[in-house]
Amino acid sequence: MDKEIPSEDLMARIAKGDDDAFEILVNRHQTSILNLIYRFIGDRTQAKDLAQEVFIRVWQAAKTYKPEAKFTTWLYRITVNLCINELKSFRRRKLFQFLRFGEDQENTIEEVLVDDSPSPEDLLLSREQSRRISDALQSLPANQRMALVLRRYDDLSYQEIAKILNCSVSAVESLLIRAKRNLQKKLKNL
Repeated sequence: MDKEIPSEDLMARIAKGDDDAFEILVNRHQTSILNLIYRFIGDRTQAKDLAQEVFIRVWQAAKTYKPEAKFTTWLYRITVNLCINELKSFRRRKLFQFLRFGEDQENTIEEVLVDDSPSPEDLLLSREQSRRISDALQSLPANQRMALVLRRYDDLSYQEIAKILNCSVSAVESLLIRAKRNLQKKLKNL
């Protein structure tokens, strides 16, 4: 029965403080949001944290939500913005830590560098080939990576991706062509 209730109707109920509607909405979309974030960020723990942040923002925006586009388009737009902001923030933190290393000689290099090692769970789940594909995907520019993830893993149309990324359909086509070309170069020996 819960699957029959449109997400837009659930948002109207959430705006009135309906916790059950929020739980239904989260259960309905959390897997796709978590997967999208993980494919973009590449870190399972961080993806879980960001997915929670997405749903906190959904809750906070419920009273002002207007169903002008598909709910999933609106939800993915929140997710994409959060991912891009997190990526920018991560790069700034990494640069700041590097710059501070030169100032504070009491720290060892191990204390300053960010530990990007995968969790044991990730090591068990991955193989060499999937790691190389993931690395190649992570090395793409953010806009190309997001367009590719939305198309390949979430199976969205070019029109839906254009709405989410706030660009034209031809720009999405161009992003996907460049992303595929870049991946082919990086994975040539695979």
